[in-house]
Amino acid sequence: MFKLLLIEDDASLFHEIKDRLEQWSYDVYGIADFNQVLQEFTAIKPDLVIVDIQLPKFDGFHWCRLIRSHSNVPIIFLSSRDHPTDMVMSMQLGADDFIQKPFYFDVLVAKIQAILRRVYNYNTEPIELKTWCGATIDYEKNIVINQDSSIELTKNEIFILKQLIEQKNKIVSREELINSLWDDQRFVSDNTLTVNVNRLRKKLDELGLGNYIVTKVGQGYMAEEEDSFHD
Repeated sequence: MFKLLLIEDDASLFHEIKDRLEQWSYDVYGIADFNQVLQEFTAIKPDLVIVDIQLPKFDGFHWCRLIRSHSNVPIIFLSSRDHPTDMVMSMQLGADDFIQKPFYFDVLVAKIQAILRRVYNYNTEPIELKTWCGATIDYEKNIVINQDSSIELTKNEIFILKQLIEQKNKIVSREELINSLWDDQRFVSDNTLTVNVNRLRKKLDELGLGNYIVTKVGQGYMAEEEDSFHD
């Protein structure tokens, strides 16, 4: 049974979501003290976090930053605010998805199922190392190592990089990436993919690899690899 942490201060909404998710055999936890969210997260060790943006004391962005500093657990944001910047901010902080309130419960379940299937089925695969542009990518630990430096990627970022590298020097369409990541692109903003790719490229810049993820306007993205890097 997967453990879900629902960080929501609206008691009626919390219990509604909790009751319905439990019908899908999820084990749902809430927060007792909104000043101690990180401590409760650490104690619960959830498989996925659902967090509202508007919370007492500190907002969901604050807690996402702290959780991300300790864990790569999948995170879904909920928001009743109609601000496109909220989605951009959540993705920049490493969230896996964003849902606007009010929402259809079936959409929430579909997103949870897609993320859990992708993340935990993916993590049960044997250790797989890949060499690309002179760097080593560890798909199990979600890290990229180049010489004496390394970066850690989120589940979405490593998945995007894996998709691109497996078809290196070929264009991977935006539609293919969206469908691979989120299963049903009807519920995903096109900007969500852009934010994830830009964040991936920014991290790769730290290793001098950002320029090898190329945007093909109107088509998609490509992971380039020069002949000198080939195995």
